[in-house]
Amino acid sequence: MRLPGRIAAAIEVLADMELRKRPVSEALKGWALDHRFAGAGDRAAIGNLVYDALRKRTSHAWRMGEDSPRALVLSVAVNDWNQDVKSLNQDFNTDRFAPEPISEAEAARLSTDSFFAEAPAHIQADVPEWLSPSLERNFGADWIREGQGMATRPPLDMRANTLKSSRTRVVKSLSRFSPEPCAIAPDGLRIASGTADARTANVQADEGYQKGWFEIQDEGSQVVSLLAGAKSGEQVLDLCAGAGGKSLALAAAMGNSGQIFAYDTERPRLAPIHERLKRNGVRNVQVRNPDPGALDDLGGRMNRVIVDAPCTGTGTWRRRPDTKWKLTPAQLHARLADQIAVLDQAAGFLKSGGELVYVTCSILPEENDDQVDAFLDRHKDFSLVSLPEVWTEIFPGAPMPLSRNGKTVTLTPASTGTDGFFCARMRKA
Repeated sequence: MRLPGRIAAAIEVLADMELRKRPVSEALKGWALDHRFAGAGDRAAIGNLVYDALRKRTSHAWRMGEDSPRALVLSVAVNDWNQDVKSLNQDFNTDRFAPEPISEAEAARLSTDSFFAEAPAHIQADVPEWLSPSLERNFGADWIREGQGMATRPPLDMRANTLKSSRTRVVKSLSRFSPEPCAIAPDGLRIASGTADARTANVQADEGYQKGWFEIQDEGSQVVSLLAGAKSGEQVLDLCAGAGGKSLALAAAMGNSGQIFAYDTERPRLAPIHERLKRNGVRNVQVRNPDPGALDDLGGRMNRVIVDAPCTGTGTWRRRPDTKWKLTPAQLHARLADQIAVLDQAAGFLKSGGELVYVTCSILPEENDDQVDAFLDRHKDFSLVSLPEVWTEIFPGAPMPLSRNGKTVTLTPASTGTDGFFCARMRKA
């Protein structure tokens, strides 16, 4: 397929999302199943057009004066992919798969350079308007820049599994993709996202991945796993383990010693952990399924409890941009209630002197510092550990994350080049 056909396909996918209220991944998969003639390069390009349109939906819509699928995709093609309007129209006229030619009114919208100066702040930041006060409270004068960072394409990050390999060995195995060391995570590697129709490297087909030499994990997730401070020989509870990404990173940081208990309230979410543990050569993780009484024997015994809390996922907007526009105040309030419950539950598993590590992939203060402050009000026997001080010890010379209080840290694409993450450590007296 040529670019005109790919543009038409991206418009079709966005229209299908609107009509059937489908997630972007499902809409793209459905299109591919209905158009089996499309090759891997076509699917990648169409996906890039769709994701780029969703990441900057409000600014593209503001430029075009409407948020129709056609307007969004045309704006991406011209203003993000640097296509010339006249050349595009010529191609549209000679490609039977192309959309309708670009009108004079559309061409005028696409070519203007002054539209952004008059745009409201939330349009410039490419975020839902109702979240503007929260983001401004969290980031101050930099909140628009932070929002823009969340609208960029994410790289592909990996963590070299030191239980089986090294970063040097993984670099050699993946040399055809030209991975570079991450700026912060000592075992992290990064493959740049590329532009326009660039395809994401299929590193999971690599022999090294099959042998457990590395895991796909955003650098921010690697960083907060190290900030958790787990040490060899400790008893650690990963209370919201999910598919086990942080449990794997903790096991490597602990050198396969001590004990990690991996638990999640949703059995399907936890299911992939078993294969991952085996492939990574992890021996110190005990999986606890969500059965009645599954954690009863752990009360008051843990050195460390990791709470990777259920949250809005606003820190992952680069990777899941469709969720940015679906989030509602009701969903945020539901997550806040979940966080309160899991934090209070976690406190009961710690022994004296133990630490509760609270992590979210959110950039909203309601889910982060506000929750920590409320927890400390409810639990007077806990106090904050200064993570900026820990940061300089673990990551000397690395760019510093944001911190509203000098104790907790927030990672963002704009400040640390990672997904959005929040981390706090609270020590029990």
